[in-house]
Amino acid sequence: MISEVIKELASYVNSEIERLLSYGEPEGLYRAARHYLMAGGKRLRPVIALLSAKALGHDYRRAIYAGIAIETIHNFTLIHDDIMDEDEMRRGVKTVHTLYGIPTAILAGDTLYAEAFGILAKSEAEPVNVVRAIGKLARVCVEICEGQYMDMSFEERNDVSEEDYIEMVRKKTGVLIGISASIPAILFGEDEKIERALWNYGIYSGIGFQIHDDLLDIAGKDKIGKDWGSDIVEGKKTLIVIKAFEQGIELETFGKGRASREELEGDIKKLFDCGAVDYARKKAREYVELAKSQLDVLPESPARTHLRELADYLIKREY
Repeated sequence: MISEVIKELASYVNSEIERLLSYGEPEGLYRAARHYLMAGGKRLRPVIALLSAKALGHDYRRAIYAGIAIETIHNFTLIHDDIMDEDEMRRGVKTVHTLYGIPTAILAGDTLYAEAFGILAKSEAEPVNVVRAIGKLARVCVEICEGQYMDMSFEERNDVSEEDYIEMVRKKTGVLIGISASIPAILFGEDEKIERALWNYGIYSGIGFQIHDDLLDIAGKDKIGKDWGSDIVEGKKTLIVIKAFEQGIELETFGKGRASREELEGDIKKLFDCGAVDYARKKAREYVELAKSQLDVLPESPARTHLRELADYLIKREY
């Protein structure tokens, strides 16, 4: 089962995270920077990188520095996102800024960002390919910032379309999964066609992943380890909300900042009843199918099968 594969590879990733990302001085800064990393998680992005390396016929351990660099970038974005969204919970624990304050949280995120490139630079690959990988990850970070800005700007707009949402999600979420899947091809000097296919696999998987994540925000209740319904009260223009608004549905708690559980449940029922939830589920499935089709450029192998199964897993997980 893919869950067992993820668990096995994640265990290896965790051991390497402990080795590469130790605590330093000043202690408070590093406790904040390591807070989410040590809270656990499935390590999906580094697992994708390791599986991609295996699918290309390489020793997956040679991709570990790249995988951990990407996970470190991911955790940097989480810290800053939580500050901007004013969320109080993440992965079942208090958010970094809630525990350590906003200034320290910003510095913790910046520390992780810088550490990521130092880790990637240690990759066992031809120097020219390492430089390419560093350049690509840097560009991905720029696109993540663009996507986050788009997401925030949507809160002030009443004309956000499905196409706008997909482009925002491609940048905010898709590109980091895209680099996870394709960075082994960059490091190992694979053909551009293969690199592009793995990039697209990650992009499409990431879009499906984010749509599903939006669904969990309203359907996951206490399972998701963060503030349930936060997207609604924060006024996030998710695909679900966009489709509901197209039908003239009004949400009483949308963008209000705070809402009771009863009020949230009333609005969420509207999203189910109008078909917006089912529509989002259908679109998530379509993007995952697109992702899996990109893997046809790779030779058949257990690792390729696991990448296909992992794409399915991204839209089936409960938290």
